[in-house]
Amino acid sequence: MNLDALTSTTGEWLRGTGPESDIVISTRIRLARNLASFPFTHRATPQQRAEIESLLRDRITRLDLPHPLRYVSVAALAPLDRQLLVERQLISRELANGEGPRGVAFDDREAVSIMVNEEDQLRLQVMRSGLALEQAWHEIDHLDDLLEAKVCYAWHEQYGYLTACPTNVGTGLRASVMLHLPAIGLTRQFEKVLRSLQKINLVVRGLYGEGSRASGDFFQVSNQITLGRSETTVLSELQGVVSKILSYERNARAALMAEKRMELQDRVSRALGALQHATMMTSDETMELLSSVRLGINLGLLDDISMDAVNELFVQTQPSHLQKLVGGPLDGEERNAARARYLRTRLRHTA
Repeated sequence: MNLDALTSTTGEWLRGTGPESDIVISTRIRLARNLASFPFTHRATPQQRAEIESLLRDRITRLDLPHPLRYVSVAALAPLDRQLLVERQLISRELANGEGPRGVAFDDREAVSIMVNEEDQLRLQVMRSGLALEQAWHEIDHLDDLLEAKVCYAWHEQYGYLTACPTNVGTGLRASVMLHLPAIGLTRQFEKVLRSLQKINLVVRGLYGEGSRASGDFFQVSNQITLGRSETTVLSELQGVVSKILSYERNARAALMAEKRMELQDRVSRALGALQHATMMTSDETMELLSSVRLGINLGLLDDISMDAVNELFVQTQPSHLQKLVGGPLDGEERNAARARYLRTRLRHTA
């Protein structure tokens, strides 16, 4: 299946239109579900996994949704296309790197996706731009109800939804908020924030979730506990914590503007200059520099580049997107040169 058209759109997680979008990039809620009549994915035989995918593909594509879902067989995709879906937050790295029959369904907004035969047989996901926990929860709860009407979930009266990993048993809910926190980093407050989150059973991860490191000052804050706590409790606690982090980041930004405005202006201008003129650029360098530019736009230090352009560049300069855009596979050095050329072309009007 040809996924090249995805490279010309931004996707829900980087639209930059939701509440608190100067700091909150996106909200994501996932639900882990399994079928009562089959072993968990890692215990299922290849034939059983094929049966699971066939059954779920049929049920998913028949769901009555305002935005129809498109089903893609991940097993049939080339490695570059799998990575493309990871970069767009539509599938996990585990699903991309897995084996056997597996797939994903997603809508044209890239706001809803359903992974099949990941660690759990079903991973439902809803994403919203900005801080929108309540809206995302209502949508995924409705999606879950529609699907549960068509299949029988593995459920235990005492423990709730049964999952492959014990940490997901219960509600099976993982709620996360992706934050852009450059000022907290510049003022060296992040360790303090991290310690306070760990005390209340929240976890901080990088841009692409579990196992990924922070890049470009992007952090995902999510719940750890799913057993014995209701969905509304988890979401309410996460909302409260994110509100405090927003306050920390805004106070840090205000302090930087009041005390180190010239230094901050220099940092932002140098970042934009490097993006406009470099001949080699790694993915990590790009993320860090775009992070500074994004901060500069939000603080009014730059007025000749749009936030939409920066958001697009965050994803379009990722390895698989870049190779799709230039029309062929590239090794590491070639990617760095192509990334720099692409950035120069896109940002030329601001020079």
